[in-house]
Amino acid sequence: MARVLLFGRLADIAGWRERDVAAGTLSELRATLAALDPDLAEALSGPSVQVAVDKALLRGEATLSATSEVAFLPPMSGG
Repeated sequence: MARVLLFGRLADIAGWRERDVAAGTLSELRATLAALDPDLAEALSGPSVQVAVDKALLRGEATLSATSEVAFLPPMSGG
């Protein structure tokens, strides 16, 4: 199971910050999260949401292992 971390407004929308989710790929993980919470799915699909797998930012697909950590990062602003 991959460890999923949500930050900022994503955690607020989901009502949780950390959870284990069974998935073999990032696409499967997104599909599982979408099935559990349509509002979270919509928020995760935003163009400014970044994904880090095992602390490395990525775009596109990734294969996940039982020890993978997947963090969804909302858009950030500040100074």
